[in-house]
Amino acid sequence: MRTIAIMNQKGGVGKTTTSVNLSAALAASGKRVLLIDLDPQAHASLHLGLTFEKGFASVYDVLVKDLSLDSVRRQAGENLWLVPAHLDLAAADFELASTLGREKILADKIAEDTVEFDYIIIDCPPSLGVLTLNALVAAEEVIIPLQPHFLALHGLSKLLETIELVAKRLNGKLRVSGVVLCLFDGHTTLANDVRDDVKAFFGSDEQRPAAWRNVVVFDTNIRRNIRLAEAPSYGQSIFDYDPKSNGAEDYRALAREVLAME
Repeated sequence: MRTIAIMNQKGGVGKTTTSVNLSAALAASGKRVLLIDLDPQAHASLHLGLTFEKGFASVYDVLVKDLSLDSVRRQAGENLWLVPAHLDLAAADFELASTLGREKILADKIAEDTVEFDYIIIDCPPSLGVLTLNALVAAEEVIIPLQPHFLALHGLSKLLETIELVAKRLNGKLRVSGVVLCLFDGHTTLANDVRDDVKAFFGSDEQRPAAWRNVVVFDTNIRRNIRLAEAPSYGQSIFDYDPKSNGAEDYRALAREVLAME
């Protein structure tokens, strides 16, 4: 089983879009996939058409009320399951403040789960609080979606420092396995320059911390595609909404690269 956190502390870079559509693409390839929505905005849950009825249980109840993953897990498609989020999750930092071992709750719940998956994908919130910490302790890999502009690139070093710190102190197996460029417009000089800079940075011979020493900058770039922006409003992955779009083509290609890393 591969457990992958999709993480970037900056919002609007394609993090949730990548979490949902990479999960759907892996499921379509025949892999059993569990998507865990750890973002209080619950965008991954909404993206997959979840309706928030009364009494609905979520990952909040797993972290704060000690429910099992199985008790909140829902099937979201063939080979695809979802542990949904809820707005209540925003209070988790405060409610877990005095809980011993709060950063390991999700890892423990995954270890206790009796259902086997080939992939667990965790959609992290755009912040570095206890929720993201739980994701990084539970995961073995991090994939970083990156928007190709200067400010997004500027925040990459801080993100890598955080991952390195967690790897040293809490999860020795954690590593950055890949970076994927999203919202990519190959017709602009900036996008191509940022892509080249990222490849040069990770491809240099400088001594790197073990947590991000062998990072793959994926050949697949997720192109700007209006269909990717429209799909969440219909509660569908890009493969259900428009399987012939550029967005669907790109996420299929990304899934092939992720599978090849096995």
